[in-house]
Amino acid sequence: MATKDYKENDFKPADLNHPENIKIGIVVSEWHSSITENLLNGSKEVLSKFNICEDNITIIKVPGSFELTMGARILLSSMKLDAVICLGCVVKGETNHDDYINQAVATGITNLGLSSGKPVIFGLLTVLNQQQAEDRAGGKYGNKGSECALTALQMIGIRQQFSESKSKIGFS
Repeated sequence: MATKDYKENDFKPADLNHPENIKIGIVVSEWHSSITENLLNGSKEVLSKFNICEDNITIIKVPGSFELTMGARILLSSMKLDAVICLGCVVKGETNHDDYINQAVATGITNLGLSSGKPVIFGLLTVLNQQQAEDRAGGKYGNKGSECALTALQMIGIRQQFSESKSKIGFS
């Protein structure tokens, strides 16, 4: 998402039912903390804009990006959440470690979302260098953390729409 071509869509606070009841978990990697803190701030800013109560946002920090999936699983198994946002950054190095970590996190987040039935949002920057990370964590390409928060809220909105239509009695 965090690209120069990304444009914010028309999703707005009114598109959510009872935002005061929405509960969000955020898992943040401590590795590359100057980047991940910017991602976290972007997420919190969007959640605030959509009237998500600060008391309904649970933030945990994990050592690195590889641990994002387990952090999300811990949150989902211990709390009643509507979505979890996973924020991290993996910078390409001299070895292929980034490929293994990125693939494992992407697969883990996908599987966790499918198995839990809750949106688990992939907010892992997979960049070649520090500058690319900075550009995507509040720099010239926006803030991936902000985009992830918006994605989480949109997915919650979709879920709300379908759970409302399911509970209606009668014929359409």
